[in-house]
Amino acid sequence: MKVLIILLGTFGIGLVVTKLSGDFSIKLSAQIAMAVMMAFTALGHFKFTRGMAMMLPSFIPYKKQVVYITGVIEIAAAAGLLIPATRTLTAWCLILFFIVLTPANINAAMKHINMEKGTFDGPGPAYLWFRIPLQLLFMAWVSWSCLL
Repeated sequence: MKVLIILLGTFGIGLVVTKLSGDFSIKLSAQIAMAVMMAFTALGHFKFTRGMAMMLPSFIPYKKQVVYITGVIEIAAAAGLLIPATRTLTAWCLILFFIVLTPANINAAMKHINMEKGTFDGPGPAYLWFRIPLQLLFMAWVSWSCLL
């Protein structure tokens, strides 16, 4: 829920700022919002490393390192969305990234993982009713704001 609030809140601020600047841009506001959200989620990879490592399926080795690497990827994606020359490639990579994250989210839900606490008292499969549509929203957001 936090990431959705960050995305929508930043988008709203971007709309107001671009309107006041006289260069109103819905797509730029959306790109900035996604970049801010990606930077925010990247922080979680370093703050909640243990819980995020627990989310990964058992067959993935070096879980802690994977969490750190994906955090760095999210920081790079945030920057890439803000650079016109890299925006299209970044958008395609982010769509793939969101798809690749899905098994970790399913695994976390099935195991009731609480990512922030690093425990097994999370919301469980009901979480997927929010998370899967959220992933689809992110993919649509990136597609619309960067590819169309």
